[in-house]
Amino acid sequence: MGACWTQRGCDEEMQADCPHSNELADRCPAKCAFAFCVKPSYIATADPALIFSTEVDRETAIKETCMSCAFFLRNGPRLDG
Repeated sequence: MGACWTQRGCDEEMQADCPHSNELADRCPAKCAFAFCVKPSYIATADPALIFSTEVDRETAIKETCMSCAFFLRNGPRLDG
């Protein structure tokens, strides 16, 4: 099982007809009912140090909700350099 920020909330059949991105190249928008994170590790944060960190590789996150998740912002992949 991969990292939570690499998993979509919908199944393969739903992904085939995804209205957000036909090729699923874009992030799942936060307004999508299937993009809401229900994992126990999800903790919404407004901490500016986390939200604006330049060390986090945000390109790896597949859902917009990850952008405000303390778990992802602390434990997600880091940019080199």
